[in-house]
Amino acid sequence: MATINMQQGYAAVLCVLAVLGLEAAAPGECELTRLLQDKLQYEMRLQYMKHYFPIDYTVQVQYEEVLRPSNITRLRNGTVSEAALRYLWFHVSSQAVLRIREVLPEKHPSWKYTQELCQLFDALGEEYSKYQQTDVETVVADLVKLIHSAGAESRSKAVRPKALLDNCLKVMRMLYGVPCRWEST
Repeated sequence: MATINMQQGYAAVLCVLAVLGLEAAAPGECELTRLLQDKLQYEMRLQYMKHYFPIDYTVQVQYEEVLRPSNITRLRNGTVSEAALRYLWFHVSSQAVLRIREVLPEKHPSWKYTQELCQLFDALGEEYSKYQQTDVETVVADLVKLIHSAGAESRSKAVRPKALLDNCLKVMRMLYGVPCRWEST
């Protein structure tokens, strides 16, 4: 029942986004990231990404797939636009969720949770599909290409699933908290 309501909510958000177009994309981004923030509550991350995994379990990700608040600060100081930083966050975070999902069998207790996260990122991807790579700074475009390139596994590192989602949430709050007028959390 909750899944049906969430899917109807996604459809409504996507319809509004389609009507409003790119100029008014911020409300759509804010709504979708607010839904993501709800899904990424501490208790849920702890249960699905730590308690349901073996102790010290890690996922292999590319070095560039770990986006921390310090990376955002460094890029901001390099005068990368906020829109480009949100575009980068989307690609890194959605890839991290996919990496976690790749290691889960369908009957794993965390499968449904990661599936719901993937659906939210798919909806957000509709927003970001409107961006052209030429609309973002070269440094961000290059990082996004690197994240999606096959064979970049040589620069991989082991990261705990919960740490990937912790970083996802922290960076999302940095990038969307003020423009979306979120209360301090």
